Amino acid sequence: MKRIVILTGAGMSAESGVSTFRDSKGLWQNHRIEEVASPVAWERNPEMVLEFYNQRRKQLFEVEPNAGHYALVRLEEKYEVQIITQNVDDLHERAGSSQVLHLHGELKKARSSADPYLIYELNHWELKLGDLCEKGSQLRPHIVWFGEAVPMIEAAVKLSTTADIFLVIGTSLVVYPAAGLINYVERKVPKYYVDPKASWVSGISGMQIINDKASIALPKLVDNMLQKISTKNL
Repeated sequence: MKRIVILTGAGMSAESGVSTFRDSKGLWQNHRIEEVASPVAWERNPEMVLEFYNQRRKQLFEVEPNAGHYALVRLEEKYEVQIITQNVDDLHERAGSSQVLHLHGELKKARSSADPYLIYELNHWELKLGDLCEKGSQLRPHIVWFGEAVPMIEAAVKLSTTADIFLVIGTSLVVYPAAGLINYVERKVPKYYVDPKASWVSGISGMQIINDKASIALPKLVDNMLQKISTKNL
């Protein structure tokens, strides 16, 4: 069974109504995003950081996966599918995708501020000062902040090297290290770049550009991919 590796970004979730970091020119209540999504911000004003993520988490409980998410689930009928996402929402999982690697963390999880291996599922939207881990330390959002290392990038690189087909969806390919994953995909591997603003990527061969939204382009692309593999099996 061929493996499809898929890199998704903010555009994928924006179609479901999830706010992106670039909304309002990167501002939140007159604060630059870097001012509320960094270790420095956490040290300076943890209550403000918690409120920023509480608002994002509350919104996440109110939105649903879109047609693009559901289309990717259908690929699992004929392919081994691994999604690598820059998004911190759970829309891929809620749609039914079985293998999802989150590069930048997960909004519906919290972790200990003292022990990064103590991670907790959240079934509510609000995380408060005084919410502690089992070791007595404040819980923080399970998010990779600006200035922090991306722990899952090595696993994502390894997956990218094994792709038989590689899809890039809803991302500008300018946010590193995620944007660099396409450089680890073998040259001969077919590549698809789905985004209204997608353009040719220098040095990358075998790429098909699809300038459309994921919810529109992916159902058609998935139909074609499933049809091709069914025809080969005749």
